[in-house]
Amino acid sequence: MVVHIVMFKFKEENKALNLAKVQAKLEKLEELIDELKTMEVGINFTEADRAMDLALYSTFESQEDLQAYAIHPEHLNVVALIKEVTVESKVVDYILE
Repeated sequence: MVVHIVMFKFKEENKALNLAKVQAKLEKLEELIDELKTMEVGINFTEADRAMDLALYSTFESQEDLQAYAIHPEHLNVVALIKEVTVESKVVDYILE
C-alpha cells in the first residue's frame, strides 16, 4: 500500500470559498479514478503560523497506481485549480507495509 499526503497553504483572497471548492473536487476524484483506493480531505482549524490550510491523505495499491493517478486528466484538472489558489504545498509519499 502506498500513502500519498499533501498539504496546501491557500492565498488569502477568497480563501474560504476556494478551500471548499478544492475539497469538493478532490473528494470527487475517488469516484473518477480507479487507481485511487481512498482519499480523506480535511480543512485545518489551527491558527498557528506553521499551519497549512488543507491536507489530503490518499492510498494506492502500488507506486505505479500513484503515478497513473498523477497524470490522470481528472486529477490534472484539480491540480490546475489548486495552482491558481495556493501559495505553497508539501508532499510525503511512503510505502505502508
